[in-house]
Amino acid sequence: MRKKILKQKSVNILTKKPSGASTKYIFECDGCSKKFSTKDILAKHISYSHKTQKNQKNTTAVRTQVEQTPVPQLTEIFNYDICEFKTSQKRCILAHLKAHVAEQVYCCNNCDYKSIKKDRLQRHMKIHTGEKPFSCHICKYQCIQKSDLQKHMKIHTGEKPFSCHICEYKCIRKSDLQRHMKIHTGEKPFSCHICKYQCIRKSSLQTHMKIHTGEKPFSCHICKYQCIRKSDLQRHMKIHTGEKPFSCNICEYKCIQKSDLQTHMKIHTGEKPFSCHICKYQCIRKIDLQRHMKIHTGEKPFSCHMCKYQCIQKSSLQTHMKIHTGEKPFSCHMCKYQCIQKSSLQRHMKIHTGEKPFSCHICKYQCIRKIDLQRHMKIHTGEKPFSCNICEYKCIQKSDLQRHMKIHTGEKPFSCHICEYKCIEKSSLQRHMKTHT
Repeated sequence: MRKKILKQKSVNILTKKPSGASTKYIFECDGCSKKFSTKDILAKHISYSHKTQKNQKNTTAVRTQVEQTPVPQLTEIFNYDICEFKTSQKRCILAHLKAHVAEQVYCCNNCDYKSIKKDRLQRHMKIHTGEKPFSCHICKYQCIQKSDLQKHMKIHTGEKPFSCHICEYKCIRKSDLQRHMKIHTGEKPFSCHICKYQCIRKSSLQTHMKIHTGEKPFSCHICKYQCIRKSDLQRHMKIHTGEKPFSCNICEYKCIQKSDLQTHMKIHTGEKPFSCHICKYQCIRKIDLQRHMKIHTGEKPFSCHMCKYQCIQKSSLQTHMKIHTGEKPFSCHMCKYQCIQKSSLQRHMKIHTGEKPFSCHICKYQCIRKIDLQRHMKIHTGEKPFSCNICEYKCIQKSDLQRHMKIHTGEKPFSCHICEYKCIEKSSLQRHMKTHT
């Protein structure tokens, strides 16, 4: 009885005349008395539902009646003053209208979720209980809905039924393709009201807003690391586990993220897609170009609060601060050498191995660092880019000029603790100390 009343209410709302209209645009089937909003839908109903000879006769009469009846635009039919909901599909409007006339609405006790269908509420409740009845037999993936599992299985099969007609992008879900197309159109419907950030997805905006609020809901149980996104935490945890699932098939490089491997492969291919419009600098990553541009602008956003040191990168400041703290986390297992940076230790180890990967093509000079070879080549070219503004002194290295300038200033930062000897260079002091020993 309740279903009959509900159906009657739905039909009454559906057959409501649009403003300014004088005709009810309802098409009724003579075979079963079902009503339809357009003649096309009625014709499909007749062809699929009434296949007997008797109903075929009725069909002819109905088709004739339908063809003589004026057909309104769908925008006139499915646009009502009850709420702002609009659609061009009858099934959508019928499902929506039930929310207005439903005598019983199912509500979640844990959040604001509501539904007119009990089975939808039951499915929703699994979010709160954590129940995931569907699981993948290949990996550990689990989900609430069977449709989600079917979509997931396409990851293993490699099936990507949706493809972009502009580029080579392919994906599993239609929604992902629709989102991808906004990259080509430049459409970014979601924008931050605090800064100029714009994005394609609402979820991306919600994540971005946490930058302004300072909210970091995900934290590492091993160290103090905190982050905005769950994916960032999952990636961080691989640092503790040592897991590096992506590896290079050319060299021994391994990494945590697939994007890092894709970037690394450009080293082997020699591809450098980003270039500076001021100088000849080229690089693999966009972030490296952005950092390089600060050399031209002179921007140094990070500064030390203990000395006058300024730098472009935050990581450079963090490394610099270890000079003040005296921290040297990297040490050589063959000698007493300790250093601040891992790269410095790797370079130092070549002293023990005798490895000198860089060599001069003019003379027999060999060295450990590429920068040392570049500096050496200036000996052959005669290039001396650094010059003194007081005298005619010129040199290859900036450090040589800085040392030379102390002659003019009279500065002697190194002194002997046994006698009154003072000097400009540390090596001179070390040589002097041998006279005492």
